[in-house]
Amino acid sequence: MLKILFSPSEGKNSGGNTAKKDIIFGALSARDKILHTYNDIVLSQDEEAIKKLFGFKKFSECKAYICDIFNSSLMPAIERYQGVAYDYLKYKELDAKAQKFLQENTLIFSNLYGPLLGGDPIANYKVKQGNTIGDIAPEKFYKERFSYQIDLYLSAHEVLDLRAGYYDKFYKSTKAYTTLKFLKNGKTVSHWAKAYRGIVLREIAKHNIESMETFMQLEIEGLSVAEIKVIKNKTEIVYNIVE
Repeated sequence: MLKILFSPSEGKNSGGNTAKKDIIFGALSARDKILHTYNDIVLSQDEEAIKKLFGFKKFSECKAYICDIFNSSLMPAIERYQGVAYDYLKYKELDAKAQKFLQENTLIFSNLYGPLLGGDPIANYKVKQGNTIGDIAPEKFYKERFSYQIDLYLSAHEVLDLRAGYYDKFYKSTKAYTTLKFLKNGKTVSHWAKAYRGIVLREIAKHNIESMETFMQLEIEGLSVAEIKVIKNKTEIVYNIVE
């Protein structure tokens, strides 16, 4: 089966009515320290600490995220996030089969919760990328605690890594995996890379792509394969963006 590694997003959708699960990817208890540290800061009424954690300049911007994450409305991770990649994924417009595919086969690397399956329910939260939570660096915390579990989980599957490079700090694959690179007029793109990661994930879900062999046969509007590079255990597919 094909498993897709994906980035979170700074923006979140509020609300949610998903039932709480005792088990999310890996072990919920392994997250206790970082989740309780986050919750303590958010409920502390220390405006400066909260602004620093969230990455906001004005405390008024923080209010939407001030909640007890252990007693909050929950939403599947794949649905919680909003941002460029998720705007182009258009999760809510997909049929039930495609949504189920994303819930079961997408592994998202959250700055608070760490690795999550797309269907794992999470609260609305805010952690600016690169920030510590108290004295905890999320990327180090989760790399130490979850790398072995992720290796085991992915061991019998093919891996397509659609994450932004920053999330290598959370997990680096020890087995063969594939990444994508997007070029426009011969130059690597950034904003449009996020968009095309969302588009690619959407097409994978729509067509129920279960292997890299099938993925390579998938025609994606606006993209053409320029070259394929293999460096050690990484295969990089380079796409030209065509208009």
